[in-house]
Amino acid sequence: MTAEPDKVTVRGVLVKLLFHRREERGMALIPEQSRCIRAGEVHELVTTDHSGLRPGDRVDRVGFLGFAEIGNAGVVEAGDRFLARGREIGVVAGFDACHFPNHYNILIETQETLTAAALGLAVGGEVSFVPPAGGTR
Repeated sequence: MTAEPDKVTVRGVLVKLLFHRREERGMALIPEQSRCIRAGEVHELVTTDHSGLRPGDRVDRVGFLGFAEIGNAGVVEAGDRFLARGREIGVVAGFDACHFPNHYNILIETQETLTAAALGLAVGGEVSFVPPAGGTR
């Protein structure tokens, strides 16, 4: 028997693609490991190959995917699976708020830093934040 998810999948569409990487970005994960996201908000999607990140950790090695407009309200939290083009790309590590209240940087832990080009992303492409199997932590 599989456990039902305890929240909705948050879906969005890419509205701006990004193609650069940084080795010394200096982002910092905020203490909160979840954020309520409203329909219509736009947030930045950032990959990192840092692993085992915790609130307060510095994040230097990053790749930028782009900005996504959120299609439905929900809660995104550390541990959610991030999908683009229908395939799993990584897991949400947390949030950086250096640009808030304009937008959050949603940091996604991946094997290597990835950009929109590396994943073949396109404007209008769907992305989603899916609860982990068995519900959230």
